[in-house]
Amino acid sequence: MPRRLAGAAAGVVLASSLAACGSGDGGGTPTLTWYTNPDAGGQAEIASRCTDAAGGKYRITPAVLPRDAAGQREQLIRRLAAEDSSIDIMSLDPIFVPEFAQAGFLAPVPEDLADQVTEGVVPPSVESSTWNDELVAVPFWANTQVLWYRKSVAEAAGLDMSQPVTWDQLIQAAQDQDVLIGAQGARAESLTVWVNALIESAGGHIIEENADDPEDITLGLDSEAGRRAVEVMRAVADSGQVSAAFSTENEDASATGFESDRGGFQVNYPFVYARGLGAVEAGSLDQSVVDDYAAAVYPRVDEDTPAAPPFGGINLGIGAYSEHTDLAYDAAACIVSEENQAYYFVHDGNPASKASVFDDPEVLEEFPQAPVIRESLELAAPRPQTPYYSEVSGGIQREYHPPASVDPETTPKSATEFITAVLAGDQLL
Repeated sequence: MPRRLAGAAAGVVLASSLAACGSGDGGGTPTLTWYTNPDAGGQAEIASRCTDAAGGKYRITPAVLPRDAAGQREQLIRRLAAEDSSIDIMSLDPIFVPEFAQAGFLAPVPEDLADQVTEGVVPPSVESSTWNDELVAVPFWANTQVLWYRKSVAEAAGLDMSQPVTWDQLIQAAQDQDVLIGAQGARAESLTVWVNALIESAGGHIIEENADDPEDITLGLDSEAGRRAVEVMRAVADSGQVSAAFSTENEDASATGFESDRGGFQVNYPFVYARGLGAVEAGSLDQSVVDDYAAAVYPRVDEDTPAAPPFGGINLGIGAYSEHTDLAYDAAACIVSEENQAYYFVHDGNPASKASVFDDPEVLEEFPQAPVIRESLELAAPRPQTPYYSEVSGGIQREYHPPASVDPETTPKSATEFITAVLAGDQLL
């Protein structure tokens, strides 16, 4: 079984002692510091594997960043702004790649390596590693949300889950069976993830026209697709089938509701399955509950338009001020090898960016939903790529929260006005 994330926080203690280490060590074998997001230890193991594979050319030392993406960004941005040479490799949330690239904080990807690390990679991973038509980061692992459902509930509701389903169908089925619909309504990045997926699934984009100058960015919130997305969000919130704490519900809370006696449907990441199995091992959940789990592609907004599921994961950035950028890229190629991506998928439950990994027998044994996850990744749409992502996402979180208050006639317009003012420097988040 994959290890659970319970031990990840222990690695944070390591970060403070490693953060002051440089990438050189005064002679001998160069040390490459890899700043990682907290996980269940998989990245540390891959660092050890690649150190061994390097045969003395370098060694990789992991340093763990804060748990939340915003904290990771802040720590790295501050140090890169000071031209910190100790930052060799970074595990970057894709939403921050454009900002780091635009600021000149990422070392150029060698042309021959670019072809190697993008071959057979799912399109959204390549797209999220690209800025201004150039690959600026190395795709590592990819993530997406799927529609988790209880097989018994779907059968009782008469839903054919072998075919695409819509949000309206889920709401009706949940009401008929009096079960919960899980989605992330908290004022957090997860809310932006939901808004983006709804707008993309309706055929639109949060940003219709990108630009280097923030005042020239054209938003697509106040559009037919943007209004349709708000209709769906409000319908879910008003359905009577969400948790009482829906306005503070995050991914873990959605998973908790799905595990309960009223569990029915939820949109969430693949960790849900490993979490359920972990609860069975701990004796807090009956095996029959997890046996009732199944996964399908993200719900459609409209029956005739394919869904555009959320996309996430981690890309590897190489620090522009590293003293060993050539070695760092060599290490990155090792980290993202098919073998290591398969290991990371099985060990930590984080899906691979290479499509071939989903055919790995061990992956399929641990994650029966792997084919659905791969299909979802092929359809997935990244969040808007912009150096000003923090401002855009922050504005969405303010204007679209709580979900029960949004209005298709007013929310897209007010959000557009507010975010436009923030980008122009006329408003503060």
